[in-house]
Amino acid sequence: MVVVAVAAVLLSAPPPDKLTAVVDPRIRPWCQGAYATDFSALTPKAAELSARPENQFTYCVRTTAIYECVSYASDGTIKRTRKSVTSHGTAFGYRRDKSDTLLATNQHVVEYPAVTDDEHVVDGVPAGCKRVSDGLRIVENERDDYEADDIALSRVVSDAALDLSVVKAKGLSLNVMPWRFGKSSALRERNVVDVRGYPLGAFKATNLGAVISTYDRDDYKEWDHDDFVIDARLSQGNSGSPVLAVSCATGEYELVGIYHAGYSRGASLNVVIQIDQARDFLTFLKKTPAQRPDTPPGSLANDDRRRLMEAATTTGIFFPFGSLSASVRAREGKLVFDVYGKNFPTESWPGLIIEDLSTGDPREFGDLGRVWFGNARGLKESHRAERSAEQHAQLDRGLEVLRRAALAAVDYRRAAMKADESKEAFERAKRLEKALKRAATSNREIIASVAELMEREGLKPGEKPDLPAPAAEPPVDAGP
Repeated sequence: MVVVAVAAVLLSAPPPDKLTAVVDPRIRPWCQGAYATDFSALTPKAAELSARPENQFTYCVRTTAIYECVSYASDGTIKRTRKSVTSHGTAFGYRRDKSDTLLATNQHVVEYPAVTDDEHVVDGVPAGCKRVSDGLRIVENERDDYEADDIALSRVVSDAALDLSVVKAKGLSLNVMPWRFGKSSALRERNVVDVRGYPLGAFKATNLGAVISTYDRDDYKEWDHDDFVIDARLSQGNSGSPVLAVSCATGEYELVGIYHAGYSRGASLNVVIQIDQARDFLTFLKKTPAQRPDTPPGSLANDDRRRLMEAATTTGIFFPFGSLSASVRAREGKLVFDVYGKNFPTESWPGLIIEDLSTGDPREFGDLGRVWFGNARGLKESHRAERSAEQHAQLDRGLEVLRRAALAAVDYRRAAMKADESKEAFERAKRLEKALKRAATSNREIIASVAELMEREGLKPGEKPDLPAPAAEPPVDAGP
């Protein structure tokens, strides 16, 4: 019966010149779009190429860090302790650069937070500890204790919003991906995917799955990019794994994304960074995330200072500055930033006051002006000539972060006032609220260095203040 049925189909088949148009949807129903819905679309040659040892291009990456934690002993003296941490993830070689090999992975795989807090938790390390050293290398798996054959890696560029990093094996020609970059925009639901990595850091593995949603906006904490969702069963350690789809045009694999996170309450739901966003980053090794019209720009625009001056003229604007709080006020053509400690508003005195001086053009941000450090004893001016080059650079970078965070607060405040006008206005306000939180935490190392300066440079017992510690509005324009 089967033979007769097949013969009937063949006898009714069209002439050879029209055969393809009819056979493709019948014989290859898994290839209706750009990518296949079944691995049968993979050609034997591509399958054989993928199995060759020289084409195994994924690596287990071990990241280590040492944190210094400061506390007080029973006699009131400062006690410093150190804690070591280790984690494993996946990276894959994708390009050779002269004698070096470039590998792609997630930013969270290769970078521990500069300072631990409620938003940046490291297992086994208390909040408030500072990273003092770290290391990055390729190992066989999490049990590999033999260091002689480890491969040291160095960081090339990272983008926290994309959660991507490029690292380099200097002077080594490691295996790189034999497949080309694909187009994540061409994915459809039910397209099959092949994910290669090191689940739990335990062993090299290939997980198979399918696309279950072609779009998911990822704005959790510092992340700000588009994902697609797959149902492959992945684990910690898979972060940074390449996600491959089978091209219907060539029957070969193509890189369509990089796995970076799983849903906390979805055992088989995992999100993948779309390769369309990552392509320029991996190619040009620069941060190039697409800017959305209602999020803070990558660089300060010419008119931003005037916009901030207008908003801060009538009243001071408070905003988060990492784990600290800050405010900005406009005074006689200057922007005055006040930074408060972790116990604000219980301790309402500023730990740092810093001016942004006008260059003469009201549209442009100016230069670093006068600086005061403060505590409950009062305010002490920090004169430029007495500061080291490193301290001046820390303050300069801190001022830049304060400007961005203040602008994000202004944008959010304006959007929040109109949030009830429409659904679009409400959603815009929610996006800007998240953008404000990202602006406050995306420069953790700079904020941590400013906090350290505040603690170190404040008035010591017996020192005479230049100004009394103000409770609300520091009289910064009435200098000594």
